[in-house]
Amino acid sequence: MNHAPRSRLVRLLYALLAYTSLGVGLVGLVLPGLPTTEFVLLAAWAASRSSPRLSQWLENHRLFGPILANWRNGQAIARRAKLAASASMLMALAIMLITLPHGYWLYAVIAGMAIGNLWIWSRPDRTAEPSISLPATTARPDV
Repeated sequence: MNHAPRSRLVRLLYALLAYTSLGVGLVGLVLPGLPTTEFVLLAAWAASRSSPRLSQWLENHRLFGPILANWRNGQAIARRAKLAASASMLMALAIMLITLPHGYWLYAVIAGMAIGNLWIWSRPDRTAEPSISLPATTARPDV
């Protein structure tokens, strides 16, 4: 689905958002506490409005493709991704609490992590696959 705006400047701004979000998402793969899924979703949304090539690449990517498919089929985030995000946020939180001076900025970061974690866990776990309805069985009389 192509939602590309007509203005060249607007497309350029969407492309900038797409590539920046993808870059942050890639950093999130290795940096604890920085989420990947949300930035990949944002990159895919912006790419669909600016760059059909990037959008197609994301859709067909072996790591990002399933994330996008799950999202499109019921706004689902895989449980494994939820657990990984929560674990990395907890690890980053522990490191910050131990190594950094406490201040309002740190509490704001903690609040942001908590809100992000709540949002992640509020999403469904599974893809919205069509349910297979089995034929109703008739009760067999005891023989």
